[in-house]
Amino acid sequence: MSVTSALGFRASGVTAGLKTSGSPDMALVVNEGPHRSAAAVFTSNRVAAAPIHWSRQVLGDGRVDAVVLNSGGANACTGPEGFQNTHATAEKVAELLGLSATDIAVCSTGLIGEQLPMDKILAGVEAAATALTDDGGAAAATAIMTTDSVSKEALWTSPANADGVTYTIGGMAKGAGMLAPGLATMLVVITTDAGVETEGLDVALRDAVRLTFNRADSDGCMSTNDTVLLMASGSSTAFPDMEEFTAGLTHVCAALARALIADAEGANHDIAITTRHADSERDAETVSRSVARSNLFKAAIFGNDPNWGRVLAAVGTTDAVFDPDKINVSINGVQIARNGCIGDSRDLVDLAPREVSVEIDLNAGIAEATIWTNDLTHAYVEENSAYSS
Repeated sequence: MSVTSALGFRASGVTAGLKTSGSPDMALVVNEGPHRSAAAVFTSNRVAAAPIHWSRQVLGDGRVDAVVLNSGGANACTGPEGFQNTHATAEKVAELLGLSATDIAVCSTGLIGEQLPMDKILAGVEAAATALTDDGGAAAATAIMTTDSVSKEALWTSPANADGVTYTIGGMAKGAGMLAPGLATMLVVITTDAGVETEGLDVALRDAVRLTFNRADSDGCMSTNDTVLLMASGSSTAFPDMEEFTAGLTHVCAALARALIADAEGANHDIAITTRHADSERDAETVSRSVARSNLFKAAIFGNDPNWGRVLAAVGTTDAVFDPDKINVSINGVQIARNGCIGDSRDLVDLAPREVSVEIDLNAGIAEATIWTNDLTHAYVEENSAYSS
């Protein structure tokens, strides 16, 4: 269930010596065609890393032959030298694989504000190119981890078409904190052996990201390096219905986004905040996100306290359409606030399980949206005070 599950892709994950731990820290994913169409979504942070600037240029013509990724250094806020280092990394991949550097995307993750050790990077590229295999996806997923506790992969296979042909969408992701819209502190590579041109990939990816990665909001912090890259090889000979393809892609993105939240730094609870019966999808998303970003609410869930007052207080800060006297709030199936007032006893709410469901009913329309977040724990503070970022 990896980026090499789709036909036409090889990948590798190696140790280049960028991490003091000695763990794998360099990955390479190569599209061997016959199609090499691609689409990507990048961070909306105005302070963007050098690989973001480079890869945006690469995606300009909708073609990506390979992507090289490193952990152990973000190459962000590194000036012209940092951009040149990204260029040199792409050139090295191109030289080794007989490709053009302008078709090589580059991704980096790790500490901001330090130049990458290019001797190790270039040697790592050589090792990664040598190690490429048809089943190297799992190794690649491991090599892009930073504070992640587990690697993250997902897979979806289509139903067979009239000719008995199926296609596959596989993906890998890294990320365990700074999860906020505008993506997250994450790198995501998704591959498919379906035959889809760039325009179709772009529309499908943006739709999938909107409903998945952009609704994972761990701590309201946005990274400088976020990238979601989708590559299509066309190796399956399937030319899919785009509605079906988008649904499959959304499934993969949702699974990866859910895995990011489940691995959020120091979290004890994964919290799904769903706002229902909103006047618009925007209102529903705004309300759910407001609650997701309330440190008071997140701290209450950490303390196993179903404090619905903190939910209503967060809802009240938004510009969504609602009547405060018609709002209902349920936590784990217990409606503890009814018509903006006291509902069932909060003592009925069991917050022992890892997953927590919060439902906010605005009684103002038909739209809904869910934001995933996590609780605010001592461990989160301790980890982020010790990790320089």
